[in-house]
Amino acid sequence: MEKPKAIHVVFAKWCPHCVPTTVDPMMKKAKELGIPCALHDIDTEEVRVADDLVKKYGDWTPDYLVPQVFLEYEGGRFTHVLTGNPQGVALTRAAVERLVSGDLLAEAK
Repeated sequence: MEKPKAIHVVFAKWCPHCVPTTVDPMMKKAKELGIPCALHDIDTEEVRVADDLVKKYGDWTPDYLVPQVFLEYEGGRFTHVLTGNPQGVALTRAAVERLVSGDLLAEAK
């Protein structure tokens, strides 16, 4: 299985699905794997990078949901692996926990 070289998180600081629900576990997992975790805050100049990632690889609508998480691989390939669940923070938290403990990132070690 190909190992990711970075985790990218598109988020907003004001969003409880994002901070701390998604950002903190993704940063911790990236550190554990020895790879960078790039944070793209939609309320800063990072919005251009965030919009590009979501348009190309994620769940795009003009007012897209955050957080969205992507894995970056060698050669520039990206994979979308998570979008926050608008039905509740608990559902987003559960999805993040599945991602962090699942095979996709476990294989990256």
